Amino acid sequence: MEIVVILHDIRSLHNVGSIFRTADAAGVKKIYLCGITPSPIDAFGKLRPQLNKVSLGAEKFVEWEKVKSTVPLIVRLKKERHKIFAIEQNKKSVPYYKFPKSYILNSKFCLVVGNEIKGLPQSILKKADKILEIPMKGKKESLNVSVAFGIVVFHLNLVK
Repeated sequence: MEIVVILHDIRSLHNVGSIFRTADAAGVKKIYLCGITPSPIDAFGKLRPQLNKVSLGAEKFVEWEKVKSTVPLIVRLKKERHKIFAIEQNKKSVPYYKFPKSYILNSKFCLVVGNEIKGLPQSILKKADKILEIPMKGKKESLNVSVAFGIVVFHLNLVK
């Protein structure tokens, strides 16, 4: 199983750092930093302290690439036989733990997470093979993007 991740317009350096750290722990092959998502290195070639404080250096172990636009990247990954799973609350979403495990066995897949406020736009959701959600039981309607990523990546990673 090969896992890659797309971070679409994530604003927070802390969230990006947390996702790097979780991705390293889960064995993610590569993270694509799309749109306004900040990279671990600033314009002057220096590590971003806020990101590095949370990632604890995981950006040195997980391959990453800065990409301008998400949709063309998804099209390319689909051509490379990746299944695209968006993590988002949507009318077409299914609970992350309910879709068939056979769907991901021995496959390459990509998890796509989006902006902390706006989530993922329809242009990306339309390209997804599945939209996965984490059912909410409390008063809040969503989880922090890095927490949601961690729950789903480890669930999918444990499928055998």
